[in-house]
Amino acid sequence: MSRKPEPVQVIKQRRDGALKALVGRIPYAQFLGIHFDRRGDELTGIMPFKEDLIGNPVLPALHGGAIAAFLEMTAITELSWSMLWADIEHGEISPEDFPRLPKTIDFTVDYLRSGLPRDAYARARVNRSGRRYASVHVEAWQDNRTKLFAQATGHFLMPSKD
Repeated sequence: MSRKPEPVQVIKQRRDGALKALVGRIPYAQFLGIHFDRRGDELTGIMPFKEDLIGNPVLPALHGGAIAAFLEMTAITELSWSMLWADIEHGEISPEDFPRLPKTIDFTVDYLRSGLPRDAYARARVNRSGRRYASVHVEAWQDNRTKLFAQATGHFLMPSKD
């Protein structure tokens, strides 16, 4: 017997609720004001500009630590989202049942140019994801997607399924 298709609004609410719960598990994301725009299964991290994020007031430029944290949180969120996507789509998991977040093994940031005092955006791509280990690449830009101001590669220890 086939199941009746769910209304698109129900699926959208489930996806949005799952993403909000996932990002809510990262307290530093709330501190920095980081949130995510979701289009289907594609996530874009957004770090709204705040004066507190300026590291060099002379230029002014975003603090390297805030940039690195933004990239790392984008990588972890994308990796977790890709891990949970199938279960979220089928309604087989609730936020209370989410596994632990992946743990960072190493994270290398390339600062390509100064981060200007404006909103920043980032997208991550999972290069490899296995049972124990994952590799993720992240790119960040501000006004123009083709003019990256930072990029990073991270390796993560995946949470056990039990």
